[in-house]
Amino acid sequence: MATLNFKGKSFVQNHHLSVKYHQLVPKKDKSLTDKVSLNDNLIIHGDNLIALKALLPTYAGKVKCIYIDPPYNTGNEKWVYNDNVNSPMMQEWLGKVVDKEDFTRHDKWLCMVMPRLKLLKELLRDDGIIFISIDENEQQRLRLLMEEIFNDNHIVTFAWTGRSGKGGTTTQVEMNHEYIECFGKVFNKVNIKPVTRIQPEGKYRDKQGSYSRERLRQWGQGDRREDRPRMYFPIPTPDGGEAYPIRPDGSEGRWRFGEGTVFKMLENDDLDFEKNGKGIWEVFRKIRAGQERISAADSLLDAVGTASSGTIELKRIFNGKKVLETVKPSSLIKHLIDLATWEDKNAIILDSFAGSGTTAHAVLDLNNEDGGNRKFILVECEDYANKITAERVRRVIKGVKTAKDEKLKKGLGGTFSYFELGEPIEMESILEGKKLPDYMELARYIFYTATGEEFNPSKVKQSKNFIGETKDYEVYLFYEPDIEKLKKLALTLDTAKKLGSFTGKKRLVFAPAKYLDLNDADLIDKHGLKGIEYCQLPFEIYKMRG
Repeated sequence: MATLNFKGKSFVQNHHLSVKYHQLVPKKDKSLTDKVSLNDNLIIHGDNLIALKALLPTYAGKVKCIYIDPPYNTGNEKWVYNDNVNSPMMQEWLGKVVDKEDFTRHDKWLCMVMPRLKLLKELLRDDGIIFISIDENEQQRLRLLMEEIFNDNHIVTFAWTGRSGKGGTTTQVEMNHEYIECFGKVFNKVNIKPVTRIQPEGKYRDKQGSYSRERLRQWGQGDRREDRPRMYFPIPTPDGGEAYPIRPDGSEGRWRFGEGTVFKMLENDDLDFEKNGKGIWEVFRKIRAGQERISAADSLLDAVGTASSGTIELKRIFNGKKVLETVKPSSLIKHLIDLATWEDKNAIILDSFAGSGTTAHAVLDLNNEDGGNRKFILVECEDYANKITAERVRRVIKGVKTAKDEKLKKGLGGTFSYFELGEPIEMESILEGKKLPDYMELARYIFYTATGEEFNPSKVKQSKNFIGETKDYEVYLFYEPDIEKLKKLALTLDTAKKLGSFTGKKRLVFAPAKYLDLNDADLIDKHGLKGIEYCQLPFEIYKMRG
């Protein structure tokens, strides 16, 4: 595997680990739901690197499909490098627009995208798929970086004919396509939706009707007899002779199907015979008109909308107003999501460069079409997250009166919860009484970092200090976001007894203080306190897993 080296790589390849967990602050007034919840469709406003880290406690290993449309780094987008990496060189990069005159723009782009890709990979399920739109400016570098992060699990590079007409991009060759890189998280776990095609009328006819035909002899790779010896056998011909799979050079080849399948075709009159110029019988398979044919998905995306159709679509949603310059069509994203989630209509789809909210539109449209219950998570860092991203989703949910599409005019239905990034969850602040997180946010953080597994808010019993369990652990948290109350909270004999009886799982108890000797075996046996392990806030959050 080739390795991609770039300026700043050594500083960013583990930067995602140092990003602090932040609170996700619900915004009821910007949401479209009766009850704001992290288990709803989500729109998150804030830096996408921080937001992805904040999502880990709830969504690590849960996302089936990721689609992102990062800056193409054309030099005209005026994007800014904003990751606060501990490096003098990269500190110098902070806050500066990346343009065509910037000789380090490719390095900056790779430094920006690498930690985000690493967090996205953590959020993916083992059978998860990631799609990334890109053009020729960074496609080669992105491909190499993706191969490194995703362990060579490249599925395909789609070519999307998204640029209609002549845009004058070059005086030599008109670039009328872009790329969509597609990778899977775990090798051989991914299952892209196959294409079902209905066979049209053919130019041949028999008593059963119209048909087309294809050569029965294998062609291309693996077409020699020695490749599949059992697929070299004679087939009876109309003149009483025998046909064999002979390659164009006269050597022995093989049939595409096994002997049992071939003779069943012969019995059903599904084989056609024709002599070639050398007098040798050629055998063909009849493909009946109207017959369903299953084949692999196409890598050329030439009928799923263009950039222009995406812009027109967004303008119609916003009553003719052009609110963003470049927008992907929802038909493109819908097609990709369908390829990835056709077997799981309850899948979670994530877009961390959400822009106008096209991915949410596509998810809602696909659900409306096939009865699915897919869920979207959008992250948008720009100030228009509410006025454009969320507003588009509100409109497609409620209905767009001026829409030509009847479904969109009526409204696609659904809900979403809107969140903003809050303060970082810093354990030292508990001792100082500054910026204290609320109980549920700290519970999410502690549960995930202690166990590495998903936090489920519905399992929390705050009155009993219980915040969840795994196969190996029960986890308890003694905490209140009040410095005076914190001073009085502790694991004592009385509070330990209230944890309940020992179930065989280790009981991790997080509390500011402990007034109980857990090494006193007689005391532990007498009061049934077996399996309790005390973890002091804030210094023992990072428990060893397993």
